[in-house]
Amino acid sequence: MRGRGFLLIATAVLVAGCGGGGGGAAEPKQSQAGSPAKVTLELWHLSTTEPMKTIMAERAKEFEAKHPNVTIKATVLENEAYKSKITTLTQSGKAPDVFATWGGGVLKQQIDADLVKDLSADVAPILGGFTKASLAAYQFDGKTYGLPTDIGMVGFWYNKKLFAKAGIQQPPATWAEFLDDVKKLKAAGTTPIALAGKEKWPGHYYWAYLAMRIGGVPALQQAATDKNFSTPDFVAAGQQLKALADLQPFQKGFLGAGYSTPDGQSASVSNGKAAMELMGQWAPAVQKSSGKGLGDDLGFFPFPAVDGGKGAITDAFGGGGGLAVGADAPPEAVEFVKFFDEMANHSRAVEKGGVLPVLQGEESAVKDPNLKVVAESLAKATGFQLYLDQAYPPAVGAEVNDSVAQLIAGTKTPQQVADAVTEVAKSE
Repeated sequence: MRGRGFLLIATAVLVAGCGGGGGGAAEPKQSQAGSPAKVTLELWHLSTTEPMKTIMAERAKEFEAKHPNVTIKATVLENEAYKSKITTLTQSGKAPDVFATWGGGVLKQQIDADLVKDLSADVAPILGGFTKASLAAYQFDGKTYGLPTDIGMVGFWYNKKLFAKAGIQQPPATWAEFLDDVKKLKAAGTTPIALAGKEKWPGHYYWAYLAMRIGGVPALQQAATDKNFSTPDFVAAGQQLKALADLQPFQKGFLGAGYSTPDGQSASVSNGKAAMELMGQWAPAVQKSSGKGLGDDLGFFPFPAVDGGKGAITDAFGGGGGLAVGADAPPEAVEFVKFFDEMANHSRAVEKGGVLPVLQGEESAVKDPNLKVVAESLAKATGFQLYLDQAYPPAVGAEVNDSVAQLIAGTKTPQQVADAVTEVAKSE
């Protein structure tokens, strides 16, 4: 879902297959009768929840209607299953025809392996219609290797009723206030936070945000260049996360909990069993799918500022979803990516709350009040940092997830986390 360049996971889209459409000729092959040759595109996507699950099926049928020679075969995968399968496929030297990407370091590694098509010439006429922020994660060295389908940010989704019950009148603006509110929620008999400890990526949001708030966005960018995370700012981020974990704020059994499962992180909040979760813009849709839903009791607030930190509360952490095309994919794969992002098509997904605007002029299509808050927060963002497990090379991102999970579980110290990530970064 995070899904976790600018992307979610959760509402991200992808078309994948082992070159099922054939070669990468500039024009569709012609049959003996003169009509385009039959092409099959394997469509894998992460949209396991509504509304994007239905929207993806609709777009596939619409594309097939416009291109009678194309058959789209859909496979729906949740976040972790997709990451595992796409990694296995690309390590074998193959890439899907069209596939979901979060951009950043992972996409760059695929590009360097000559697995991704340069779309620059194909999409040049439409690039001006996208917002600058939404495109950034898919562009390298002046070339475009994917198009965004979603953009958003991570923040706290909370139950207003449970906050009020604990005597919390407004969301916390500072980390110190946040820790105090966690104590108030516990005192009121409420589980403060739901966490999918089993999946690890949701936990890395806390460490990354704390590093941003303490060191500022430049600190995370500098660490990628220096390959050094063993600095005071990253260690301090781990210390603050440990301070939170020491309060035992998470639901019972969180270390074995999934994210979108019936008894997982999202459902715990959706069913009123936990007061909040730190999650991306797809959270309301997943909550509705995994549980009862909070309706008007659902609220959103940005990750709090840290007193004395170099980062601002208006610095955002997150991503979106994008589509990339395999190097050997047929022309129809490129056309599908462009089709999905046509204003008439993409705005319908925005209106239904499936994704947030990536095209200029789409802002008015956001109807959901909670998503409007996210969109407004993004519009005011003073800085932006992509999910660390996508911004950095895959091995570094995986180590961040693993080490932070161990920190939360109490089996690694803040310094050990920083050192472990540094060691992997230097080996890349």
